[in-house]
Amino acid sequence: MSQDRAWAATRKGLFELRRRGGAWQIDNVSFLADPVTMLLPPDASGRMLAGLNLGHFGAKLQASDDAGRTWREVAAPTFPPQPEGAEGPEWKLQQVFSLERSADAIWCGTVPGGLFVSRDGGESWRLDETLWRDPRREQWMGGGNPAPALHSICPHPERPQELLVGVSCGGAWRTTDGGTSWHLRAKGMRADFMPPELAGDENSQDPHLIARCRAAPDVLWCQHHCGIFRSVDNGATWTEVAAQPSSFGFAVAAHPRDPGTAWFVPAVKDERRIPVDAALCVTRSRDGGRSFEVLRHGLPQRHCYDLVYRHGLAVDDGGEQLMMGSTTGGLWASADEGDSWQCVSAHLPPIYAVRFG
Repeated sequence: MSQDRAWAATRKGLFELRRRGGAWQIDNVSFLADPVTMLLPPDASGRMLAGLNLGHFGAKLQASDDAGRTWREVAAPTFPPQPEGAEGPEWKLQQVFSLERSADAIWCGTVPGGLFVSRDGGESWRLDETLWRDPRREQWMGGGNPAPALHSICPHPERPQELLVGVSCGGAWRTTDGGTSWHLRAKGMRADFMPPELAGDENSQDPHLIARCRAAPDVLWCQHHCGIFRSVDNGATWTEVAAQPSSFGFAVAAHPRDPGTAWFVPAVKDERRIPVDAALCVTRSRDGGRSFEVLRHGLPQRHCYDLVYRHGLAVDDGGEQLMMGSTTGGLWASADEGDSWQCVSAHLPPIYAVRFG
């Protein structure tokens, strides 16, 4: 079923969009001029959350009980006191980086790389102490951030106690008991920024984003710093797949019903981080990564320098509509699985995340 509502979290506010007559339009703006780093779309009751990064005033969390019409501040996740001499980054919330629902909870991933759970709709939070105090966490690196970031939260749709998360740089981890125990799930990923003997080290991997197919939950797609990887055994092993014009990027969207289909936004790696040949495109595989289509219709093809962040690409629950937002404030929508795109706006603030609801 196609959805007619979406949100774009940007450097200067949360923009609500509605689809009317086949076209998306900006309907409302919340937190104007404030950086909104992540949002959780409303559930059936209208409950939604938004993470803000207010600089000197710190990272904050806002909640709405009426699907975004009104907001109020709620408690943000907090870390326990940091032991004297503890290694790694400061135990202080820098950013709300990911928000997801499971059957009975809301999960929040942060910078630094913490995972928090709420059982009361986001009114209060508890740090997953097991993952946080795992000694292997001390080896995590920040990648492009000053501290590690827990950016991917993939609940299992059929097993409420099971969750897979992705960390940059710290690999992929899975729990099957609600966070009581965790196990690395990054075998087969490759980190070519490490010494050759450590390229396969599961704890050193830099997944940029991991997405799960809802209808076939053993199938996971990963846009990694060093390529595109796919798992068909719930993350136990990963296989690299090649895409043109580039296998580098940040975003991935997995089709909710078709395990063979996923979308990516290719870019030039590392030094430049712009679209290949300054021409924006989306790549799509429909056969599990064996081949990729390059989708350009409706996207700028000359002098385009838009980069799409990790959470800047989304697919709706029906698998037909996509939305994509860039660091340059471009926002595009597709109603035909990416075959063609329409520009919703070319003048928004830099976009951190887009979500359907």
